[in-house]
Amino acid sequence: MFDGGGAGGFDMSNLLAQAQAMQDQLMKAQADLETQEVAGSAGGGLVTALVSGTGELLSLDIKKEAVDPDDTETLADLIVAAVRDASENAKAAAAQAMGPLAGGLPGFGGPAGDEPSSELPGGGIGFTKPSGPPGQNPV
Repeated sequence: MFDGGGAGGFDMSNLLAQAQAMQDQLMKAQADLETQEVAGSAGGGLVTALVSGTGELLSLDIKKEAVDPDDTETLADLIVAAVRDASENAKAAAAQAMGPLAGGLPGFGGPAGDEPSSELPGGGIGFTKPSGPPGQNPV
């Protein structure tokens, strides 16, 4: 069992403190993303979309040159492309903001910059790629 820390032991209070700190950082990063605005454009700037950091469409700017009453299909394509560009930019911003927080706790199989625990077979706690045929328990 866990002895609270000690030689070869497991410090649960330290783990819980790390988890709480990570949760606080994650919540702050999510709140920052909600207030962030990210732009995307298409047609050399003829259509510009503005989305929040969470991907919600906030506005569209369409220049007069993009509007041809006889060719609404091209305008629709430009709008879709601009919104898609803005959404991809928002995803990249979110990945950059959340990247360090998405790795997990150090020493538990996540890429948080700490070496995996050598006390457990295969490194840290977590799932590993199973061996053997599908539907069979690994040996």
